[in-house]
Amino acid sequence: MRNSYRHACVRLIAFAAALIPMVSQAADDTATCDVYAAAPVQVGVEPKSLPEDSGMVVGRKHPHIFWSHNDSGNPFELFAQRLDGSIAARYRLTGGENVDIEDIAVGPCREDHAESCVYLADIGDNPEERKEVAVYQITEPARLESGTLVAKKLRFTYPDGAHNAETLLADPHTADLYVVTKDPVGLGTVYKLEGLSPDKLGYAVALLRLPQAGMFSVLTTGGDVHPSGTRVLLRTYTGVFEYRGKPGQTIEKILSETPIIVTTASQRQGEAVTYTADGRGYVLGSEMTGSPIYRVDCAR
Repeated sequence: MRNSYRHACVRLIAFAAALIPMVSQAADDTATCDVYAAAPVQVGVEPKSLPEDSGMVVGRKHPHIFWSHNDSGNPFELFAQRLDGSIAARYRLTGGENVDIEDIAVGPCREDHAESCVYLADIGDNPEERKEVAVYQITEPARLESGTLVAKKLRFTYPDGAHNAETLLADPHTADLYVVTKDPVGLGTVYKLEGLSPDKLGYAVALLRLPQAGMFSVLTTGGDVHPSGTRVLLRTYTGVFEYRGKPGQTIEKILSETPIIVTTASQRQGEAVTYTADGRGYVLGSEMTGSPIYRVDCAR
C-alpha cells in the first residue's frame, strides 16, 4: 500500500510538471489577438509639450502610462503620457543630449533583470554621417513625479557605416536590444546591439533584411515587442505590420516570419506605436501638437 501511494504521488508530480509549459503557453495565447478591429478609435490628442512625439511605449511599473519623447531639436526629456495625451509627469534627463532621439522601448535593465528600464534610441541620422549613435538607459521611475532622472549613455557603431534608423526593440525576456533601419526600399535591416556599456563603444550586428510586406511598406518609423515576447509590431507612415512568433523564439526568428498587415490610422507623420499593457491591442501616436492618438482594439 505504501509503495502504491508513493508511485501515485510520483505520477501526480510528473503530470503537474508536464502542465507547466502548457499553462505558460496558454497565458501567452490569452494575451494576444487573432484579429484586430477594422477601424481605430481616437482616444486623445498630442499635447503642446510633445510637438514631435516620435515614440511611445507602455510602462511596466505604470501600465496606465505611456512613456514618450520628442525628437531632435527638443530638450533631453522623458514624458509620462496618459492615453488621452495629457501629461502625468515630465522628467529632465542628465547624462547626454537629444541629438536625434527617434524611438523608445521598455525592458529589463541589463544590470538587474528585476528592474525595468526605459530605453531612448538616439539613432536618427538622415544624412547618414554619424560615426556613432547611442541608446540611453533610464531606470523606470517608481513614482510619477516630475523631476530629474539620470540617463546612462550606451554608445555603439555599425560595422558597415552609418545608418538612419527610427525603431528600437527590447526583448522583454533577455533585455537584448535591436534596431531596425529606415529603408526606402523595404522595412529595413535588423541589427542586434552587442557590447553595450557606459565605459566602451558597443557594436551592432546585422541579422536580417526585412523586405516589403505590401504596397508602400517602406521607411519603418517605429516598433514594439509584445509583452509576451512572441510578437513584434512595426509601423511606417502608411501601415502597421505584425510579426507573429511562438513562445521561446528570438526576436530575430520572429522577424523572419511573414508579417500580417493590421489596422492603421491616418496620421500626418505617424512615428509612434506600442502594444497596450494587456497585449490585446495597440496605440498609434503622431508628431505635431493636436494630432490624434488612436487605439486599435482586439476584435477576437
